Amino acid sequence: MSVTPYYVRISDEIRDRINSGDLKPGDKLPSIAELCAQYGVSTQVIRSVMLTLRAEGLVEGHQGRGVFVRSRTD
Repeated sequence: MSVTPYYVRISDEIRDRINSGDLKPGDKLPSIAELCAQYGVSTQVIRSVMLTLRAEGLVEGHQGRGVFVRSRTD
């Protein structure tokens, strides 16, 4: 029996929130520290989540400002 890695489960949850409209284009995601506390995981796990979502074109990071949900038309 395989266990789904934390970063996959968290990525799936955030992706579902974006696709359902709970998180809208332009919305800022919580900080890495806040997500670590919320999910009880390390910063490396959350960094993997952000890399996954960024590679899928769902979010974009802005140095010093945070990570935001991308518009579908970007």
